[in-house]
Amino acid sequence: MAIITISREMGTGAYKIAKDVAKKMKYTLVDGSKIAEVAELYGLTTEILERVDEKPPVYITAEDRMQAACLNKVELVLLDFAKAGNVILYGRGCQDLLKGIGNMLRVRFIAPFEERVEKFAEREWIDPDLAHEFIRKSDHQRAGFIHFYFDRNWNDPLGYDLVFNTAVLSEASIIDCIVAAAKDAKLKAAEADAVKQIDDIILAKKIETELLSSGSIESLHLKIEAYNGKVNLCGHVHSDAELAEAVKIAHSVAGVKAVKNDLSVVSFRRYKE
Repeated sequence: MAIITISREMGTGAYKIAKDVAKKMKYTLVDGSKIAEVAELYGLTTEILERVDEKPPVYITAEDRMQAACLNKVELVLLDFAKAGNVILYGRGCQDLLKGIGNMLRVRFIAPFEERVEKFAEREWIDPDLAHEFIRKSDHQRAGFIHFYFDRNWNDPLGYDLVFNTAVLSEASIIDCIVAAAKDAKLKAAEADAVKQIDDIILAKKIETELLSSGSIESLHLKIEAYNGKVNLCGHVHSDAELAEAVKIAHSVAGVKAVKNDLSVVSFRRYKE
């Protein structure tokens, strides 16, 4: 059945709804706890997970690039779960990570700001002023994450298939709607190609992770595309040595059959501020 992705504003009650949908459909809910369960297999620690969780990377210093590489590893966790199927991917930009996958149902939860503050304060037993600050910060970080990492407006409704205002609709009606939509014939018909498409995304993501982890490439301005093991590198690097290293790294990743090099060398010298 469909891969369901959840995007949510804090305080909308999205998590409970996602859990209930997962239970009703016998799906695996892939949230922070589920990622933590398998994190060690991907070389991720609890500290790393907390540091990269839905926060925008910067890609300037070596430390920033390593953080971006760790974020890529989290995304590889999500992609492996997506490939296995019957999953709800909760947060972390999965609707954009899986862009182009035909059997994906992209769900978004919203509600008025003040109502979210009130519900969050009641649920967490905290002062409304503190809840206001938590939600304001959460909205800012999540919007920044999507904008920086996927170059998209987090609030754009065209980035989703279903948008629910939880201040208006009941949990029961939302759950029924999601379950019905996930069984849509159009999504079912797209399942056959989904695994291969996800494999291509995984391969490109593995190459990007290795490039980010490399100390021999100063900064990344690349687009990586993969199709059935054939990889295309486009964009620019800062020297012939970096170009050769990028191609070498791409060739070294398991599953790569061929690499097409469309990289350009653009001289660059960082000025001190």
